[in-house]
Amino acid sequence: MLEEDLEIAIKVVVVGNGHVGKSSMIQRFCKGVFTKDYKKTIGVDFLEKHMEINDKETRLMLWDTAGQEEFDAITKAYYRGANVCVVAFSTVDRDSFLAVENWKRKVEAEVGEVVMVVVQNKIDLIDKACMTPDEVDTLAKNLRLKLFRISVKENFNVDEVFNYLCSKFLNKRARKQKELTEKQTTIGFSNGTESVPETKTKESTVLGGSNGTEDVTNSNGGQSFQIKPTKERAKKKTSGCIVL
Repeated sequence: MLEEDLEIAIKVVVVGNGHVGKSSMIQRFCKGVFTKDYKKTIGVDFLEKHMEINDKETRLMLWDTAGQEEFDAITKAYYRGANVCVVAFSTVDRDSFLAVENWKRKVEAEVGEVVMVVVQNKIDLIDKACMTPDEVDTLAKNLRLKLFRISVKENFNVDEVFNYLCSKFLNKRARKQKELTEKQTTIGFSNGTESVPETKTKESTVLGGSNGTEDVTNSNGGQSFQIKPTKERAKKKTSGCIVL
């Protein structure tokens, strides 16, 4: 089976203050449903979705984490191994907006830099907004995060969030694999695996081995053959010896 035929698994963590719509967003994305009934997430919740992204079979594992501080010790453990992250806040909750930077730090403290976006939910309530559009744009720019304004209730822009995250991750993964392959090739050459053609030099022919033969190297094939000395050569070689 080829590597490109294998399913790619992507772990997604969704973080943010409580009551900003994290669970609703995941439910909408995975199941296409929306409910107005609020149910506080205890610890973490988990859903999966299979989809094709960049012509690759992909399995998204979405972890919905509780936003309350009392669950920090539990939720931090589930950040580990995350490939991408959504930091969400609510249009009608300024505290959740002000907490975005802190949530980003919490995730990066556990997993380092990963593909991440900031999501402003409930834009269907924009007339009751607790922050200005300029404030939101400035926050995203300062944190160097892609901004998505969505409405889970109206099913607006929800799929685009996860499509972007997964596409960005797959592109990043492909670049790393390419860099690794190039690095391995470079190391292979430095270890002497690169083939260099032979050239004939004066040193290619070594005359007079230890047994008095001539070793001649064939520059075409790298093979050698021996020429036995004639009697005349042998006499010349031994003429300098005096027997007492």
